[in-house]
Amino acid sequence: MRPKILVDDNIPFIEGRLEKVADVTYLDQFGFTPETVRDADALIIRTRTRCNEALLSGSKVKLIATATIGTDQIDMQWCAEKGIKVCNSPGCNAPGVAQYVWSALLREGFEPGVHRLGVVGNGNVGSIVAGWGRLLGAEVWVNDPPQEKAGAPGEYHTLDEIVRDCDAVTLHTPLIRTGENPTYHLIGRHETDLMKHGSILVNAARGEVLDTVPVLEAVADGRIRGIIDTWEGEPDLNTELLRVADIGTYHIAGYSREGKQRATRMVLEAVEDFFGVKIDKNGLAPAYIPWSGLTCDAIIESYDPYKDSNELKQAPEKFDILRRNYDYREEVRGELRY
Repeated sequence: MRPKILVDDNIPFIEGRLEKVADVTYLDQFGFTPETVRDADALIIRTRTRCNEALLSGSKVKLIATATIGTDQIDMQWCAEKGIKVCNSPGCNAPGVAQYVWSALLREGFEPGVHRLGVVGNGNVGSIVAGWGRLLGAEVWVNDPPQEKAGAPGEYHTLDEIVRDCDAVTLHTPLIRTGENPTYHLIGRHETDLMKHGSILVNAARGEVLDTVPVLEAVADGRIRGIIDTWEGEPDLNTELLRVADIGTYHIAGYSREGKQRATRMVLEAVEDFFGVKIDKNGLAPAYIPWSGLTCDAIIESYDPYKDSNELKQAPEKFDILRRNYDYREEVRGELRY
C-alpha cells in the first residue's frame, strides 16, 4: 500500500517528488493537528510543528522527518517509546549560517587578523564557522563540552574564557533543557557581565539559548553589540532587543538556496530508506564540499544582512511572513579546502 505522508507546505523544492510513491497532503505549519495526522504514516515538518503525545497519540505515524538541523520541536523520548523513527537534516544549512555569521561580523568591524572569535558549539555549523575563521586568519577559540569529554581532537576553552577573552562570540548549540550540558539560557547575566566592552554576541542557534533580559540590558547599555537571528518566543520576539541590536533578523541565517535543497534531499532520503522506495532528487544540491579561495570580500559581496535586519525592524509583526516569503540567497562561491 502507498504510504500517506503529510508535508509542511513551506518546504521548498519538494512538491511533485513524493507523489509517485505516496499519497501526499500539504499543510501549513498550523495544519498538523491530532485529526489531520491520525491516519498518516509519515510527517515531513519544520521547526514549528510540535511532535509529541498531544499531537501523535492514537495516530499511525511511524516516521517524522524534519527539514531542519534541530529536533527540539520533537519529543524524542516519547517517539522512541512508541517506535516512531525521527530523522533530521544535520549540516544542511551550515554553509549558509557561516555566510550569515561572517558577513555580519565583517560588516560590524571584526578583523580576522586582529580579533579573536569564540565559537560555542562545534558541530556541523560551528565547525564550518570556525574553519572559515581560521582560513581568514582569525584566532578561533572553541567551546564544546560534549566533544571535549568525548576526546574529540582540538583545543577547547571554557565558556567563561570564551566570553571574557574573545572579541566576538557566536552560538551554534542545539537547545537542550536538561542533562549534563544544558544550553537553555546558556548566555545570561553572568556571561554578559564577563564580555569585553564593545564585543559582539551572535545568536544563530536557538532563541532560548539566550536569556533575553540580561542580553537586552547589556546591548541597550552599549556594553556589547548584538547580532540576533533567533529569538525567545519567536515569532513574538522582544521588540526592544530588536531595536537596539546592530543586526536583528527573522531566523533566516541558514536560508541559502543550496541549504534548503540539501534539507529537502535529506528528508526524501529518510522516506526512501524507511519505505523502501525511490524518489527523484534531481536538481537538489549535494552535500557541502569545502573549497579554497575564501576571502572577506567574497563573503561580504555574497550577502547583506542589513537588508533583512531593516525589513524586520520596520515591521517586527511580520516575522513569519518575511520568513515564509524569503528569497533564498546563493552561498559563497569558490573552492574551499581546510
